[in-house]
Amino acid sequence: MSNLQEFHGLPVFDFPEAGEKAELPAAAAVAWRIAVDGYGDSEDEEWEDAFKRFVATVDTTAVRALVVGVWKEAYDSGPDSLIAAVAGAGERFPALRALFLGDISFDECEISWINQGHVNPLLDAFPLLEEFGVRGGQALVFEPVRHERLRSLTVETGGLGREVVQGIASSDLPALEHLDLWLGTSEYGADAGIQEFEPFFSGVRLPRLTHLALRNSDMQDVVARSLAGAPVVGRLESLDLSMGTLSDEGAEALLNGQPLTHLKKLNLHHHYLSESMVERIATTLGASGVEVDLSESLFSEWDRNSDWDNRYVSVGE
Repeated sequence: MSNLQEFHGLPVFDFPEAGEKAELPAAAAVAWRIAVDGYGDSEDEEWEDAFKRFVATVDTTAVRALVVGVWKEAYDSGPDSLIAAVAGAGERFPALRALFLGDISFDECEISWINQGHVNPLLDAFPLLEEFGVRGGQALVFEPVRHERLRSLTVETGGLGREVVQGIASSDLPALEHLDLWLGTSEYGADAGIQEFEPFFSGVRLPRLTHLALRNSDMQDVVARSLAGAPVVGRLESLDLSMGTLSDEGAEALLNGQPLTHLKKLNLHHHYLSESMVERIATTLGASGVEVDLSESLFSEWDRNSDWDNRYVSVGE
């Protein structure tokens, strides 16, 4: 995992560290990332102090996108105090439309070691928020919420917990168009069964959903089989099952299910499909104008005669 370079259609700009002099862009021109030394000692600046400097320096009334980068010892401590600081300053950010929590690269902290927290206060503090993302699933709490304006929700994990899935599935998000969930593996906390995803498949609670990504999953074939007859697929513009362990079994279910020719894009990047299946998908859907991403085939690396399944997801630890 690497740091975001763009967010909400804006280039990401790192707010200068304490004592560092730099020319600052216009407040509305960038997505502001606030981060500190994740391995810093007690004398180094805390994230909350960096945020105070930011609020005192930048015209927060014009800030459109905010990125919470690494905090001290993210592998050992959660962001509850950071969340409280940002949520508590909500009134000072009337133009904020996008917020990402935990933009932490692999060299700062591996994704499955990032300690997360209760993110609902952020959604409550910013009722006009249109885009929200979070990285890291350990100790992540997402309770059912109603949010009138949220259009895009992304949760990147190496293992997505059942209670988080249930919280999102039970939320009332009438404006949501883009849902991107990284399911991960059971080794890193993915304990949701396919039944937990049924509300997404029906689409009833997400009436405006047009992009669905259920990716980075070690049960990608099961997900594909469930989507083959899912009502939500008929109104999607794009479907993303990339980064996981998709094999011919799951792909066959998709092709034999409801038509996918209405899609603008089908992303199957990082897969375990045979050459014949890759050709079949490319021919069947490509002829209908669907943009299909079948890059990064790992089929030749898969030992199908092994006593254990050696397929792996794109982002684990």
